[in-house]
Amino acid sequence: MLVNAKEMLEKAYEHGYGIGQFNINNLEWTKAILEACQEKNTAVILGVSEGAKKYMGGFNVVAQMVKAMDKDLGITVPVALHLDHGSYDAAKEAIEAGFTSVMFDGSSLPLDENLEKTREIVELAHSKNISVEAEVGGIGGEEDGVTSQGELANPEECKQLVDCGIDFLAAGIGNIHGVYPKDWKGLNFDRLEEIKEAVGKIPMVLHGGTGIPEEQVKKAIELGVSKININTECQIAFTKATREYFEEEKDKLSKGYDPRKVLKPGFEAIKDIVKQKVDFFDGANSADK
Repeated sequence: MLVNAKEMLEKAYEHGYGIGQFNINNLEWTKAILEACQEKNTAVILGVSEGAKKYMGGFNVVAQMVKAMDKDLGITVPVALHLDHGSYDAAKEAIEAGFTSVMFDGSSLPLDENLEKTREIVELAHSKNISVEAEVGGIGGEEDGVTSQGELANPEECKQLVDCGIDFLAAGIGNIHGVYPKDWKGLNFDRLEEIKEAVGKIPMVLHGGTGIPEEQVKKAIELGVSKININTECQIAFTKATREYFEEEKDKLSKGYDPRKVLKPGFEAIKDIVKQKVDFFDGANSADK
């Protein structure tokens, strides 16, 4: 049974560890992440972007697949199915499809419109026991065609967004999506502290978790970040393992063309990354807390 992300993130905030959001792209990715988190005994958030939704066939397909897999694999740790960087319409669609958590990303809109639509999504989602994430201040890089320079979030705007009733907050603190450039300046902890002071005790979200140095992630968790999003790192690991399978010509061995064999190295690579990140976030065995 899937749950919303509110309780798991509040526990993480209280006990000082992080919960990973790992984005899914197909059945193999979902299974790898669920199995890894079950083995590590940690709650997990499965992220689904609008691009991934289109790739997998729709929100209903994704929701039914995840619910069935969670049941049939005998997963006992808390699992939330979360819309990542959703538009207003996508958030409503995901809610109707059975997602247990949604992110409405109105950060590219004028502030008043962002606040108004966030309130509407909060009211709808909370009426169905669904958690809500929202964002102010752009996250750098590119996500489903939306590009941001990664401006720092304004603490007062963060407070206004939190006052809309959201359950956790995404705010730009210098983080970016994708691979970090060599000249990246790092996370802005002064701004993170200012935001924390403005919004009070609410779990915060670190988008673009791939490539941020361990000491910076740990400091962010100490300052109230409870949800860390990982996607690019899993994609890179999956692609590398799959490339090596073909470079070693394993597809030419007995039934090496079987897609179950072709995808297995990438599947295992994702599991390894997820387990490493859970340890990295101090989340192992946190499901018992």
